[in-house]
Amino acid sequence: MNYQNREKIIAHSIFLLGSLIVLYPFISILFLALSEPGTRVSGFTIPSGIYFDNFIKAWTGGGFANGLLNSFIVVVGVVSIAILCSILAAYAFEKLDIFGVTPLFAILLIGLVLPYESIVISLYYSMKSYDLTNTHLSLILPQIGLSIPFSIFWLRASFRAIPKSLSEAAMIEGATRFTILTKILIPQMIPAILTLTVLLFMWTWNEFLLALIMIQDAEMRTAPLALSYFAGNKRYGDPAITAAAAIWVALPVLITYIFLQRKFISGMVTGAVKE
Repeated sequence: MNYQNREKIIAHSIFLLGSLIVLYPFISILFLALSEPGTRVSGFTIPSGIYFDNFIKAWTGGGFANGLLNSFIVVVGVVSIAILCSILAAYAFEKLDIFGVTPLFAILLIGLVLPYESIVISLYYSMKSYDLTNTHLSLILPQIGLSIPFSIFWLRASFRAIPKSLSEAAMIEGATRFTILTKILIPQMIPAILTLTVLLFMWTWNEFLLALIMIQDAEMRTAPLALSYFAGNKRYGDPAITAAAAIWVALPVLITYIFLQRKFISGMVTGAVKE
């Protein structure tokens, strides 16, 4: 066996081992969700039968229709506005001659290291003073602010990787800055933007603490918050049904990643190579 074949076998073995480690929790929860209600299983236990009724009971008992809808509204608001604002800000930081851009960017990056747990109480009272608690805006507005620092940092690196000669040539031809941004720069950044979309989608969808503090109305609960109340309710303490509820909550993230996985990986690899 030559060196190249040995290297491929080692690489594939490491990849297979890593995949098994990553997939083990999800597959074990899936097997638990398909198990007979009332059974107590542990670890990687293959169910003796397939019980899809667990998913129906979880859906109807946990009110996940409202939870998924509320989470979807919050995610769409956060991701769309955060990406739009971040594209414009990152373009200004990287491509426009702004006085004091370095200290401004450094101040912006404080948002990357500031734990929002330290400000969530003040956020609650701020939202309460504007009568925004128990509304979608109480979740959308703070998460936009929390998402923008990382988004600008991510997109600025992508703008930096694009040669300035493209913008200069377009300006010589009479193109406006808006035309250069929308027609030349953004099309080259689609993988990076889609990667950022997936990341923001996952972070926003899985957000729990902010929803726990801002939302008290059962009809306004997001999917993770609804899952928490469902799992903590003694009437639905069956592990199989709880596992089925967890899959309902995780399913939109899984579907999103499946559809965007190629662009997601492309954006990650492109950023790694260019940086």
